[in-house]
Amino acid sequence: MTKTPFSVVLVSGGLDSMVSAALAREAGHRLLALSIDYNQRHLVELAAARRIAKALGAERHVVLPLDLSAFGGSALTDASIAVPKDGVEADVIPVTYVPARNTIFLSLALGWAEAAGARDLWIGVNALDYSGYPDCRPEFIAGFETLAELATRAGVEGDRFRIHAPLQHMTKADIAREADRLGIDAGMSWSCYDPVGELHCGRCDSCRLRARGFVEAGLPDPTRYAERPDAGR
Repeated sequence: MTKTPFSVVLVSGGLDSMVSAALAREAGHRLLALSIDYNQRHLVELAAARRIAKALGAERHVVLPLDLSAFGGSALTDASIAVPKDGVEADVIPVTYVPARNTIFLSLALGWAEAAGARDLWIGVNALDYSGYPDCRPEFIAGFETLAELATRAGVEGDRFRIHAPLQHMTKADIAREADRLGIDAGMSWSCYDPVGELHCGRCDSCRLRARGFVEAGLPDPTRYAERPDAGR
């Protein structure tokens, strides 16, 4: 009898990673959930990641410490860099970009996958409603899959890895609708880059994208905001 496959799913605590992991479960995979504690400004997202991993029935959830604030270079890892609150400039990679973050995270997921005998990795990036990050683009995902083939014993022996980015071409409204279809509580997730206590700030780019997604999806937004976002921006 064929065993149910394992998947390593990257679970940041955000809406996108939650839906991506839920799609892996829907596809019949057993979940190994990986979250990275990189000393991010919005550390509260890790509590959301724990809620999500539990709700989706992950067989193991690893929260791996990796302090990227030692490098800095991002508003999410350097407290001296302010998170933009009045929108970001079009066609410019914003200061909330964390240098090589998804490359680092997928590399860690790949290492766990090879050790665990898993060949499927799931990540919740998308290339439409995003902030211009280069490591959310389709060419990055395709390139990493090629890298995985070249960089691992499994890959060079012909046992290839598959990088799943099922939200790649979805809008935030599509993702909100998918969460609703999957029957998962979007309120468990966390998106804000600059929390106000236990509330989303409502002004950062991530908050505005999230709020606009629910509006455009015609769904109630379960998010608790310190300041109601202008979902039209």
